[in-house]
Amino acid sequence: MENTDAVRLLTDDECWDRLAEQQLGRLVTHVGDVLDIFPVNYTVDGESLVFRTAEGSKLTELTINDQVLFEVDEYTDTDAWSVVVRGTARRLDTPEEVRAADELPLRPWIPTLKYNYVRITATSLSGRDIERGEEPDRYGVQDY
Repeated sequence: MENTDAVRLLTDDECWDRLAEQQLGRLVTHVGDVLDIFPVNYTVDGESLVFRTAEGSKLTELTINDQVLFEVDEYTDTDAWSVVVRGTARRLDTPEEVRAADELPLRPWIPTLKYNYVRITATSLSGRDIERGEEPDRYGVQDY
């Protein structure tokens, strides 16, 4: 019999708590027919995410289409969770915004110069908490 209690939806507050536990996520961009996914390290700032990036395709794509997805997850042998943020991405460009972002606990994982800060403002969150376990018998007699 399927364990319907194995997946629990997370509240928005629980999603933000989970996002704050991690530093690495995946940014999904969409320009025309092209979808791209980029691993980025980030920090939570209030109810938004901030990351740094160098000039290149990621920043160009965000300039063309600011609608993004951002996904973060974690798992162990016994449980897992996943959070997806839908939102808009904007390069921080005023001196005040950059100064404030410089104060955030955000350092590049790769030793390269990254002068651009990007803030993702969430328009919606979805998250799931998952209890991992053995797969049920797919071929035996099932309860209906």
